[in-house]
Amino acid sequence: MSVGEASIEWRGAGPLQTAYEAVDWAAGPLGAVETWTPALLAAVDTMLHTRFPVTLFWGPEFVLVYNEAYTELIADKHPGALGRPARDVFPEAWDVIGPMMEQVMAGGGPTWVVGAPVPLERRGFLEECYFTFSYSPVHGADRRVEGVLDIAAETTEQVVAARRQELLAQLGDQLAAVEDVDELADRVRMVLAGAPADLPLANLHLPGVPPTTTTPGEWMPAAPPYPLAGRRLVADEDEDGTTAWLPLPLAVLDPVERRATTAPDANEADMVSAHESILVVRCSERLVFDRGYRSFLRLVASAVAQAVGRLVTRAAERALHEQERRFSTALQRSLLTGPMQQDRLQVAVRYEPATEAAQIGGDWHDSFALPDGALALTIGDVAGHDRDAAAAMAQVRNMFRGIAYTLEEPPARVVSALDQAMIGLDVTTIATAILARVEPTSEHARTDLHLMRWTNAGHPPPVLLQPDGSVVVLSGHDLLLGLHADTERNNHAAMLEPGATVVFYTDGLIERRTSDLDHGLDWLTAALAERAGDDPEHLADALLQQKLPNPTDDIAILVLRVHPHT
Repeated sequence: MSVGEASIEWRGAGPLQTAYEAVDWAAGPLGAVETWTPALLAAVDTMLHTRFPVTLFWGPEFVLVYNEAYTELIADKHPGALGRPARDVFPEAWDVIGPMMEQVMAGGGPTWVVGAPVPLERRGFLEECYFTFSYSPVHGADRRVEGVLDIAAETTEQVVAARRQELLAQLGDQLAAVEDVDELADRVRMVLAGAPADLPLANLHLPGVPPTTTTPGEWMPAAPPYPLAGRRLVADEDEDGTTAWLPLPLAVLDPVERRATTAPDANEADMVSAHESILVVRCSERLVFDRGYRSFLRLVASAVAQAVGRLVTRAAERALHEQERRFSTALQRSLLTGPMQQDRLQVAVRYEPATEAAQIGGDWHDSFALPDGALALTIGDVAGHDRDAAAAMAQVRNMFRGIAYTLEEPPARVVSALDQAMIGLDVTTIATAILARVEPTSEHARTDLHLMRWTNAGHPPPVLLQPDGSVVVLSGHDLLLGLHADTERNNHAAMLEPGATVVFYTDGLIERRTSDLDHGLDWLTAALAERAGDDPEHLADALLQQKLPNPTDDIAILVLRVHPHT
């Protein structure tokens, strides 16, 4: 049949033109094209001339007629789906979509769903999928509903990413204040067991404790089928699905440290040394094992490794001699420079080592003038509390300073460049940091304002103390430093009035074993609200004097104040 005889422009189907012409429409439920109703012809013509995914479910059998964009949503179901009843094309999803179509066809009006789960078998397996879509009636000349118009957008990536981000946040919260390896293993098991959609099964092997599993009695091989060879993830696919092995980069424990972190009733046969620590995951059979999946697993492993590294470091620090403590303190402070002062800006800094560990660590503060006259401020925390952590801190801090000074870009771009440098130079340190840029600005002809722009790489949020005593937590943060070269980073901005004060700090100021970070942040904001008139030096001293009891981590503080009017 020619295009003219069919009264429809198959050429509007683009690459689907051949598929349309190959369908024996006369033998199907819709009948020959020349018998199609004006409503169907008009709907098909409109659909073929839009680039948004659209399909028609036509007639009592809901026969599929769709455009090119829709083929991306159904993948391998095309071209066989063209001209076939929806029940035959989507048997796996019919319980979900069938009643909705029937409701529209019966005159129940249009539907609208956001991020709805619709399982599809479109790549050779039953896939977990999510869509935002609307089913709308298409009326004929007699106002009878002849078919259903489906306008759809797949949201699987967004829904799964949000779910994974929530799990990572929960894992971070649960591991933030763990006391020992036993507690950490139990919390990891608890969190991962609550995520069966992404982690159907997970086995965790940590130093000093028996291995744990999210499903009692179910274990996977602790060693991959071929050497890790320094990789962050190794995956293997068999008849049971995809299994991923993620080594946890921890320092090797010597026998003394091993005994210090081993439970008294632990079975030595069940133990693994720190360099054998590994997370083994059985991946979902209903998700594509793509780059996003791999990145998510690496972030889970990084969070666990960071927490275990902190515990191992604390155990080692408690064994150091007092003379080592004094030496370490001197070394740490020698790595930190004094604060940079500028006209109308005053900066005060403090560093206090943890009381229960070697007096050295990865916390740092820094302030320096940029070539254009703006003031740069950084504060950060490298995981660990030993000389290695201090050396890594110095390396990251100096790279940070050099890039910030030479790259005339907003803070987020500078930190992105640091990510690239750390990965490119194989700096495997786990760290958090904030970079802020402060410079005079004018608004409504005022010349006494300062604009602060900053970006936050997984660090506790800075706090703004306004001249009137009100306190604002400057929220918003991205991933830790050095995890991915292409991590998306965001800039934030705040206008600083004369008399305003911004407090930057490391988690040692607010983190305690007996309370969560929210409690510590509440304490900090309350303490600042009472000291709006203090200059930076007095305010920094007051925070150290009034800090929460029993600190278990180093503390670095950087206080910036815009001088009030004189």
